[in-house]
Amino acid sequence: MKAVLKNIQDTLSTIPALKYIDEDWGQLDDYSPNPPTQFPLALIDIGSLQYSDIGKDRTATPQNRQMATGTIVISIANLKLTNTSARAPLTQKNQAWSIWDIVESVHTKLHGVVVGGSAGALMRTAMRKMKRDDGIQEYEVTYTIGITNV
Repeated sequence: MKAVLKNIQDTLSTIPALKYIDEDWGQLDDYSPNPPTQFPLALIDIGSLQYSDIGKDRTATPQNRQMATGTIVISIANLKLTNTSARAPLTQKNQAWSIWDIVESVHTKLHGVVVGGSAGALMRTAMRKMKRDDGIQEYEVTYTIGITNV
């Protein structure tokens, strides 16, 4: 999983709009109003993995081989300092809507991409808005992944 997370981080680092890309260790939790990040950001985490047995390979260690299927969660966040109301100035509205450009850039870079090792391609399966009370606009995008012979 280390290689998968690192490869995702390397892939996301090619998006110029992202100022901070890291494994999610709680940077957006319990740090209000000053999380230890820069914005906009992408945080990478393993949502869950389920393993199933696929047999034995007596030449490998461990000999019992498994397949994993699970989720990778990308949290995309930005400080929303301006509003998008109908009467707001256009430049202000464009800046406030910018997180959607970042969400699309992340999806373009990750969807269908094989991220290394024995892992298959990432496939987007869900997205949800995180409710916050600190001015940070955050969305979690979930990708499924399959890993064989682990």
